[in-house]
Amino acid sequence: MSTTTVPAPAVTIDHAKRRQAVLLVVAGTLLCAIAQLLIKTGANRLGHADLFGTVIGIFTIPPLFAGYCLYGIFAVIMVYALRHGELSVLFPIISLNSVWVAVLSVIVFHETMSPLKAAGIGIIVAGVAILGRGGIR
Repeated sequence: MSTTTVPAPAVTIDHAKRRQAVLLVVAGTLLCAIAQLLIKTGANRLGHADLFGTVIGIFTIPPLFAGYCLYGIFAVIMVYALRHGELSVLFPIISLNSVWVAVLSVIVFHETMSPLKAAGIGIIVAGVAILGRGGIR
């Protein structure tokens, strides 16, 4: 009995689509950061609400509702991006969300940016850049 090995079909890599996937995820992280700012703004309006009051607040306080809607849009963007990009490249990019939140919190909420926070932001950006370079073939 002879066996024949059938080669796997060649996978063509569309570099333009991969680049688009990366850009979509980067844009999505900014969208997600805006969502978090909206959620923080809405949470400040909750006062001393219990768990049930918080759930009701998600639907009745516009910034909370808008923030969670933006999370949903981000999820759709991720699904679309994952069709053409590598998970090992795209997922670490999501950590840029922390960078956006830190920077926007200084601008919007007048929080302080300590040297330690700035160093952390630099490390995150460097890490994402290194991981992103690893996905280029």
